[in-house]
Amino acid sequence: MPFHDLREFLDHLSGQGELLGIDARVEPELESTALSLRALRESGPALLMHNAGSAHPLLGNLFGHRRRIELALDGRPLASLRELGELLACVKEPRWPGNLRNALADWPGLAQLAYVAPRVVQDAAFNEQVLEGDDIDLGRLPIQRCWPEDVDRLITFGLVITRGTRQERQNVAIYRQQVIGRNRVIMRWLPHRGGALDYASWQAAHPDKPFPVLVAIGADPATLLAAVAPVPDTLSEYEFAGLLRAARTRVWRSALTGLDAPAGAEILLEGFIHPGDTALEGPFGDHTGYYNAQAHFPVFTIERMRLRSGAIYHGSYMGRAPFDEPSVLSMALNDIFVPILRKVFPEIVDFYLPPEACSYRVAVVSIRKQYAGHARRVMMGVWSYLRQFTYTKFVIVTDEDIDVRDWSQVIWAVSTRVDPARDSLLVENTPIDYLDFATPVSGVGSKLGLDATRKWAGESAREWGRPITLDPQVERRVDTLWRQICRTVESEAGQDAEPDTLDAWAPRRRHSSAWRNS
Repeated sequence: MPFHDLREFLDHLSGQGELLGIDARVEPELESTALSLRALRESGPALLMHNAGSAHPLLGNLFGHRRRIELALDGRPLASLRELGELLACVKEPRWPGNLRNALADWPGLAQLAYVAPRVVQDAAFNEQVLEGDDIDLGRLPIQRCWPEDVDRLITFGLVITRGTRQERQNVAIYRQQVIGRNRVIMRWLPHRGGALDYASWQAAHPDKPFPVLVAIGADPATLLAAVAPVPDTLSEYEFAGLLRAARTRVWRSALTGLDAPAGAEILLEGFIHPGDTALEGPFGDHTGYYNAQAHFPVFTIERMRLRSGAIYHGSYMGRAPFDEPSVLSMALNDIFVPILRKVFPEIVDFYLPPEACSYRVAVVSIRKQYAGHARRVMMGVWSYLRQFTYTKFVIVTDEDIDVRDWSQVIWAVSTRVDPARDSLLVENTPIDYLDFATPVSGVGSKLGLDATRKWAGESAREWGRPITLDPQVERRVDTLWRQICRTVESEAGQDAEPDTLDAWAPRRRHSSAWRNS
């Protein structure tokens, strides 16, 4: 059954042993982050903190493990996200079927488009309590201060809904928001992100008009996942959420802003960014593992606050990867990128964003190499095709024999197939995340591509080495011999065993006559 609000999902998690209610006092200042980080490191459950210094419970570590992301998709294995990526690739780069057979072959996937169009509903649970004027006070919520040197409290998992002037779709994304007053927050969005682009187009068309914004907190899981997925610019996250849950997204239209909110959200903030209203944001601990530099961003003024009865405040934190929720989410959604990239670069075998590299600063790509210089074309394609990779600093391209998700194989390819001078592509004066302190100028830096493929004629004058491989016939013989050895050790150990492993008998086989005789 698809989940249309957060509470349905939490009930399901509770039944699966994936939600822990905590009655002990947990302070939203520092303690909630430390507790959620401990739970994530220990592969623990989501945490519902009932006593967080507020009348509202604080939810943490919701997506801190792959299990709960799978449960959010109603049991859909994460491997099938690649199938959703195939569908997104078709939406981004549609292909006219060559014949009826091709059209029918595409139909099972295209039939999912029936779930795309959101359904507008007349009421929503967050309308149970409506606050305006002086009654609006963000202080009633257990908004976190995550790290010791954070300047203030921070809304970390609010869905920010915007619409520009150049596209009909509404953009739904997650941007952190520093609280600077009872009804004012700083909206920190980077220039290439959808919300910032919507705001820029609005400013150009209506320089003297306030920009409408919604912030939904505690939304249903599919909409939360869609907000962090690589959705094409022409598609709304609400539409993609329908594909994820296999049911249309239910939205409620705000008369104040003209924007749509997820109807199942716990809390809704309605308001505007007024022309010229900015403030200095930060510093805050970030996904880089450092406190970020300060910068000016627009201020969102809240004119109406809606809450469900006993509303759950959904919070999170950003920290050094891979030990934060954004890293876990990025790992889960990585497979969506592969089909989208293959649509334009069919030679791509796999694509991987290591979470330890902040989930976007390093990309490793394997290809079926077809000509000299092919790796460089792929590097430039990765940097330019999707907006999500604008800030990717390093692209490593390998042959298809390398598993790009296995760092031992990647570093072997780099160390044996790369000449630093010949195989490095250095691009200067390109856009870089301003949070990256390694760049000489804030927001502008360089990118490096490494060609870790075997070199073709025209790329090297030397004869290329041949990799060591086992003889297939000998391997088959050893497979049979290995099973015999395992059965012998199993018999002497007197235990049941997997047919092809000796791991369970490691302590015994040191003294096993069968092992010595083998």
